[in-house]
Amino acid sequence: MIPRFHDSRVYSIGHEKNNGKGQEPRIIMVTFLLILLPCAVLLTLPVFSVSGLSITDALFTATSAISVTGLGVVDTGQHFTLSGKILLMFLMQIGGLGQMTLSAVLLYMFGVRLSLQQQALAKEALGQDRRVNLRKLVKRIIYFALIAEFIGFVLLSYRWVPEMGWSTGLFYALFHSISAFNNAGFSLFSDSMVGYVGDPLVIFCLAGLFIMGGLGFTVIGDVTNRISGERRHLQLHTKIMLIATPTLLIIGTLMFWILERHNGATLGSLSQSQQWLAAFFQSATARTAGFNSIDLSSMSSASMLFMILLMLIGAGSTSTGGGIKVSTFVVAAAATWSFLRQKEHIVLFRRAVSNQIVTRALAIIVVSSLILFIATFALMVTEKASFEVVVFETISAFATVGVSAGLTAHLSEPGKLIMVVVMIIGRIGPLTLAYMLARPEKTLVKYPEETVYTG
Repeated sequence: MIPRFHDSRVYSIGHEKNNGKGQEPRIIMVTFLLILLPCAVLLTLPVFSVSGLSITDALFTATSAISVTGLGVVDTGQHFTLSGKILLMFLMQIGGLGQMTLSAVLLYMFGVRLSLQQQALAKEALGQDRRVNLRKLVKRIIYFALIAEFIGFVLLSYRWVPEMGWSTGLFYALFHSISAFNNAGFSLFSDSMVGYVGDPLVIFCLAGLFIMGGLGFTVIGDVTNRISGERRHLQLHTKIMLIATPTLLIIGTLMFWILERHNGATLGSLSQSQQWLAAFFQSATARTAGFNSIDLSSMSSASMLFMILLMLIGAGSTSTGGGIKVSTFVVAAAATWSFLRQKEHIVLFRRAVSNQIVTRALAIIVVSSLILFIATFALMVTEKASFEVVVFETISAFATVGVSAGLTAHLSEPGKLIMVVVMIIGRIGPLTLAYMLARPEKTLVKYPEETVYTG
């Protein structure tokens, strides 16, 4: 009787502790689908598209917008009416800010008071300490997003209003500002930003927007608090992002320039200054932004492989971008380096990283790899394309990047549905899916350790 009572008690305690944790993935998924499915139906209506859209194409487009991916099966600028483009902007904004932020905003607008558990879930989803005032946090996120998008809107208007006129120029500036900040990658130009490959104003403005959006609201808030004097020191996560982001940008720029400078179909035909501008833009956009200023289908295999790595790393946690996240990559790399040097503890910026965080990072990588393998295998069966193109397109969808090597526009119906699932998983996060399926629960039982031979 005693062992049975003990086991029952263990299960009960573990179940109670994780009750709120288990609900968070379901809340994220349900709110995601409640917005996605009605909008997908709306896109099939004549008022939103010029020549109509099948339900599969509408679902693909809506998923691509709300997951801030940017992959398209139709030409965004030519196929959608003004109403359709506005709906896409709405979806991109929702996807970039996140479902938890949107839910909190709507509830506050209608005067609904969030329970303590709901506030805790929202704060955790936004990467914040539970002591933070949620209402103040949500306001800061909204204000920062709107201010950043407004600055981008003004700068892009300065370029496009003289070219297109007031109404068209202002709308193009607003659309691309929202698309860039939210790392969506949708463009109203058929060739994305290829026509502006040598334009510093457009290139740096767009790059600045998706770099800021990709840093994450946690980093921006921490830096703001440090500048205002509310916090004396930057958090470890902020330090990692502020060092790793420019490092990846510089390495990416150098690699793209070295690999493509003699390729006449990409950088080879450009002047020296334009080559560096294009290499920088492609390095920045590869980590989830989705725009392109050169023909990606003409890149060398080496460049495509390097771009796959950048896409997989992605942007920052709690940001508008995707991927496994920069901090996950840094923690996994630091853990590997510490193991090789036979160090017991993982230290970054004189701060120890807990084993739980390391395990979480490794779990994200393993689960992501498994999802990518299954999706790639399925697309290899349904599509007639080379292996490297299928891998490129799959990782682009999973990391919510949105750049394409040419496969997306020619996907079969089953292929489109596979990509829809990949984009959804990529946006909500692989661990969110795992938590939904596995129902995580803690236990107080501790078993004896035994050696397992690896390597």
